[in-house]
Amino acid sequence: MAIIVDENTKVVVQGITGYQGRFHTERMLNYGTKIVAGVTPGKGGTEVLGVPVFDTVKEAVSETDANASVIFVPAPFAADAVMEAAEAGVEVIVCITEGIPVHDELRMYWRVKEAGATLIGPNCPGIISPGKTHLGIMPAQIFKPGGVGIVSRSGTLTYQIAYNLTKLGIGQSTVVGIGGDRIIGTDFVEVLRRFEEDDETEAVVLVGEIGGRDEETAAKFIEKMSKPVVGYVAGLTAPPGKRMGHAGAIIEGGEGTAESKIKALESAGARVGKTPMEVAEVVAEIL
Repeated sequence: MAIIVDENTKVVVQGITGYQGRFHTERMLNYGTKIVAGVTPGKGGTEVLGVPVFDTVKEAVSETDANASVIFVPAPFAADAVMEAAEAGVEVIVCITEGIPVHDELRMYWRVKEAGATLIGPNCPGIISPGKTHLGIMPAQIFKPGGVGIVSRSGTLTYQIAYNLTKLGIGQSTVVGIGGDRIIGTDFVEVLRRFEEDDETEAVVLVGEIGGRDEETAAKFIEKMSKPVVGYVAGLTAPPGKRMGHAGAIIEGGEGTAESKIKALESAGARVGKTPMEVAEVVAEIL
């Protein structure tokens, strides 16, 4: 099993005719992802890498039964693309785009919730169920099918920890990059809940970073989990009050520090690694 997406997921790529859309569509196709349609307004009736292109998501879903979307649309138009997918009945929406204005993120967040869909991102690397399907920009060759679920706010740290696990012979069930913006579609708790319910997932790695209280909130859920959780929190040396990288990675009012997050995770029963390699080694020890 896997969570959110698997080998039966049918994908539409919004923005498929752009450079990034075409480039990553080819990578996803090579991995085995079932990309059944692309969408670019005004380009309907054409093809990209053998994938039919439609003017609207509604047309694409009607013709191909696509149930997931991955979005490579520029920031000024990305929120509209997300909302279009939700209104067309797409069940899983993965928004890779970064730099979306926060008010647009808020609008699309509520529109997706109202539609009952799952939004991954924005400003995220996507999601991969190794050996089954890949929606996004992750370097798929470093992943391996197995029993460790990964949920992460960081892109590159996700890759590093997954690579370390794979080097140790430990595979992954599903890897979810939830994104680092202040407003994201799916948070730690929702992904942790799905991993807890997934028969294939034996242990979970949570990759956090400074800013906000998402990790502290996740820690409260981890207290109730039956599966072991290993954590990693980036930003131990970050100065308070200064934004570091992601829009959500800012320490304010003494909250959101790496120390407070590590303390919360450890108090909930999670083991926290000091380095990405140590995280993989702790997982190996647990399994």
